[in-house]
Amino acid sequence: MKAFPVILSGGSGTRLWPLSRAERPKQFLPVVTDRSMMQETALRTAVLAQFCGPIVVSSEAHGDMVGEQMAQIGVQPSAILLEPQGRNTAVAIAIAAHWIARAEGDGLMLVMPSDHVINDLPAFHAAIETAIPAAVDGRLVTFGITPDRPETGYGYIEAGSAMAGLDGVLAAVQFVEKPELARAQAYVEGGRHYWNGGIFLFTARAYLAALDDHAPDIARAAALSMQKAAHEGVVVRPEAEAFCASPDRSIDYAVMEPTENKVVVPVDMGWSDVGSWDALWAIRGHDADQNSLHNGAVTIDSTGNLIYVDGGPPVAAIGVHDSVIVSTSVGVLVMPRDRSQDVKAVVEMVKRGAFQPPVVQAAE
Repeated sequence: MKAFPVILSGGSGTRLWPLSRAERPKQFLPVVTDRSMMQETALRTAVLAQFCGPIVVSSEAHGDMVGEQMAQIGVQPSAILLEPQGRNTAVAIAIAAHWIARAEGDGLMLVMPSDHVINDLPAFHAAIETAIPAAVDGRLVTFGITPDRPETGYGYIEAGSAMAGLDGVLAAVQFVEKPELARAQAYVEGGRHYWNGGIFLFTARAYLAALDDHAPDIARAAALSMQKAAHEGVVVRPEAEAFCASPDRSIDYAVMEPTENKVVVPVDMGWSDVGSWDALWAIRGHDADQNSLHNGAVTIDSTGNLIYVDGGPPVAAIGVHDSVIVSTSVGVLVMPRDRSQDVKAVVEMVKRGAFQPPVVQAAE
């Protein structure tokens, strides 16, 4: 059975504003290595013989960018599916499943967000090999990230007993929403909960069957939009009216939570969703003072900072500690690292025109 990486690239990446913006989301940026996170994601399965070229699900606005970035690393995508409007992950995965069903009859789908970091690729590849028998058997497999701290910003997966005949595969009892700190601490200490990294493996047929059972409205929208889709080489445009009729629901809510057919493969692979500037500081290299500096930045008596210059003026920091300073051509961000989640409030202000120049009244 052929296997296809399905790369989800519909996010706007606003948590890394002002570097990442709607027209240039973080998955297309080289924020960790000299390749973009999209490119790193596409290369993760390139060495696995069973896997074909990736299926990338993105937006019409970013279609050209997807093609350009794949060409830069020599990866030929099997398909680039361009959503007319973002409707969350359940329908995005469904249109990829329909493409596979049409092209191959069936096939494995390794669903991956385009904007995550995995530092231990051998561990990830080993987890995929562990998960394949369960997926071929018709199970819906999710990969549970071994937690190393009581993180309140992630959802969790509660694991149950080992699955008979499937080494390394556990029953998935339930998906748990982002917990409060005390509960997150209990999850880590209990050893039965894993971070939900949004990575899945199943067959196209199994996913579409589960979608029919648990979210028939999404199933109908996906099927009809792909029946009427426009094809131009590897680029596929689902029919807009049918696609946009789909409810806006994630795969977690629409399928994984209600299904009894879910299992989890635990894995410790140096994973991060790079969901904030603080998270980016944690995974980037540091100097002797625990500063992470990118491009034109200098520090004096400063520790624990992330200073990232991309198109903006150079930055000099004196006596600054545990902060984020980002300098770009469209804006400058300065904040304590532990306030990284508050960037979304700034993004909302920007949308409302907060950076418009003040109106100056002419002197009488």
